[in-house]
Amino acid sequence: MRHPGALGTGSGAIGLIVASVLWGTTGTAASFLPDSVSPLATGAATMAIGGALLLLVSVRGAGRALHDRDARGWIALGAIGVFVYPLAFYSAMDLAGVAIGNVVALGSGPLFAAILEWAIERRRPSRRWGAATAIALVGIVLLPFGADDADAGRGDLVRGVLLGLLAGAAYALYTYASSRAITTGHRGRSIMGAMFGLGAVLLTPVLLATGAPLLQSGGTIAITAYLALGPMFVAYLFFGAALRVLRSSTATTITLLEPVVATVLAVAVVGERLTSLGWFGIALILVGVAFIATTKRETSSGLAPVPRR
Repeated sequence: MRHPGALGTGSGAIGLIVASVLWGTTGTAASFLPDSVSPLATGAATMAIGGALLLLVSVRGAGRALHDRDARGWIALGAIGVFVYPLAFYSAMDLAGVAIGNVVALGSGPLFAAILEWAIERRRPSRRWGAATAIALVGIVLLPFGADDADAGRGDLVRGVLLGLLAGAAYALYTYASSRAITTGHRGRSIMGAMFGLGAVLLTPVLLATGAPLLQSGGTIAITAYLALGPMFVAYLFFGAALRVLRSSTATTITLLEPVVATVLAVAVVGERLTSLGWFGIALILVGVAFIATTKRETSSGLAPVPRR
């Protein structure tokens, strides 16, 4: 098997699918943590530990990226998204449920990514991307209505949805900033290491303030280790490699697979229920993702080839 950092153009979508499946397990894994562990602690630990590992395996390249004036600004901007995302994401799932929290956070990502590309680059999304995203977003909208049983009260659900939207905006921000930083000529792993390493520094005070309950048993330590190593460390190696050949808006559309995986696991493992309307929403998401994932390498309307350093 080729190393994630060496993914070619044709493997970019596959790498994102692998990452999305790993990310989709986060809510289910976190649901096994005791109530004494706050979602802030879970989010801070996941990104701080995983981010430190990403920095460790790419320390030289990350150092070069941080010393590059062209890349440094994008890395710093993306680090803000890295800081906000896990805190909002895990809080959204805690309040609104695993399925709905994932759906809102990841479902809103492509829209925020397209807004960033339009606002900064004046780049209009392609018709194919628009059609694929529209199909997938219809599915995203249907999923919450397909929840047969919601443990959250109305107030918690509203707050959870709002936090999910904040997580979606943060996710789009660091995805877009990553893709822009990569166009300066640095490897995806180097950019991921620098950005998530800086994000880990920002999250460390939150982890120190809230993370003690994570150490209360072997089970909590094991779950935290999985969240940091699988959905964080390994997934973002694939993610960084894929961003070398895909635009951020395309990447966020493909990663709509994450809420599908999360919803299926929420139903099968956590015990959340879904009606036929919800399952129809999942089918639409899969159609939209398949449509965009089978698109050939984007040319004039997409990401230009990036020289290697």
